[in-house]
Amino acid sequence: MNHQLGHPSVVTALKESIQSAEFQAITFRDYMEICLYSEPYGYYRNERPKIGKQGDFYTSSSIGSVMGEMVASFICKQLNNESPPTKPVHIVEWGGGNGRMALHIMGEIMRVEPAVYARLTYTIIESSAYHRQKQRSLLEEHAQVIHFTSETEWLGQSPQDQVYVLANELLDAFPVHRIRYKDLLFQESYVEWQEEEQTFREIWLPISSQHILDFLERSEVQWLDGQIGEINLEAESWVSRVAERIRSGSCIIIDYGDTAEELFASHRYNGTLMCYRKHQAQDDPFIHQGEQDVTSHVNFSSCQIAARQGGFTHCKLQTQREFLVEQGILQRLQDHFDPNPFSEVSKRNRSIRQLLLSDQMSELFKVFIASKQSLPNEKKVSR
Repeated sequence: MNHQLGHPSVVTALKESIQSAEFQAITFRDYMEICLYSEPYGYYRNERPKIGKQGDFYTSSSIGSVMGEMVASFICKQLNNESPPTKPVHIVEWGGGNGRMALHIMGEIMRVEPAVYARLTYTIIESSAYHRQKQRSLLEEHAQVIHFTSETEWLGQSPQDQVYVLANELLDAFPVHRIRYKDLLFQESYVEWQEEEQTFREIWLPISSQHILDFLERSEVQWLDGQIGEINLEAESWVSRVAERIRSGSCIIIDYGDTAEELFASHRYNGTLMCYRKHQAQDDPFIHQGEQDVTSHVNFSSCQIAARQGGFTHCKLQTQREFLVEQGILQRLQDHFDPNPFSEVSKRNRSIRQLLLSDQMSELFKVFIASKQSLPNEKKVSR
């Protein structure tokens, strides 16, 4: 047996899916979905820690409480432009991970704007039972404000005012179609099982999905021969569905990604797909099934198109650093020197610097905000 194969139950689910498929091969998108989401041992379904030192990667909420505070600050600024200040406020976090982001946002609103906190419902849409349990215990002090629900239930309700939907590193984990441009034709990646070598193997077949062909048709990017890229149709449809639920408010997406122009540029010849396991990054998705995170960069150009079509009047894409500075993070740096590196002030200053420094996280991470009901003190910026 190949020692690099992942969890036996996930491998079995993949083999069964391949055997029942028309060409004994499934699309890479379906392969990725099974690796990440099959019950109960897919990567996002199993009970192993994913985030932090014991896990496979860090998120911005792993680095102190500052990111959550800045999101809270953005929401409170928006609400201060609204009148009358009596309507209910809805924050909806999609895929809340270990609950730390929610903890930091609610803690900050409670501290700075108790009147907003008093009319707040914080809804968490979390499909993993393991993560829901972690969130419940971490967020006990806010139990009266928190509401857990499913995607279907929340999307099925009528549109509301003052809805702020937050997706922190959500869209990069949606399963993607892997596409190659070869000899003037686009092909799609499929995955088959090689019985003799006991491995999964990628093969390229003509594209059959009209959705993908439409996407490529309207994309204005010139691909090089042999170039590979990812198409995340689910990110677009997620933005469209969320737009229908927001009568006024914003959708806030924090993730690594870029515009289409950058994602399909010639220096991205092999696409952006990456796998993370125990803080090691590599680009082979055909090993460690269910035991490694598989992600790709978010295409914010296609999110923006979906947002505009969904009635958002105001879209803005910034680097994480630009967002943090705009929300006042520099005022949070405490300037008195503290010789003790383990004091709260020192730890906090370090986490702020870490979020701002021009390393991967601050430039690679983007904040995309789509709002309805243009607010008076916001200049229209779109890029």
